[in-house]
Amino acid sequence: MAEGHIITVEQGAQHVRAVHGGTVLAESSRPLVLRETGCPPRYYLPPEDVRTDLLAPSDTRTHCPFKGDASYWSVASDVSGAADIVWAYQEPKENVARIRDHFCFYETEVVGA
Repeated sequence: MAEGHIITVEQGAQHVRAVHGGTVLAESSRPLVLRETGCPPRYYLPPEDVRTDLLAPSDTRTHCPFKGDASYWSVASDVSGAADIVWAYQEPKENVARIRDHFCFYETEVVGA
């Protein structure tokens, strides 16, 4: 890990939800909260709490030197530009192994704690 770059993953108690176009794509009261230097907190949701039936895998892949390689999904039937709105790390680096196969949405709202 780079000097001064810190990543923590902890079990969250927040109730969070991801909504697009009025449709709830995910809702969870057991998110993992990832905090990373220079980034906003991100909520990683267990796959059981995500409507994967509404998502389609995209060809987009990104690499983070601290977390590993991410795969992306888009809203399956959407024409309003909801491409690559969620990502997951199938094989994250050891220091963030807890986020394996959890989904993280760009837009997640906290609806209760």
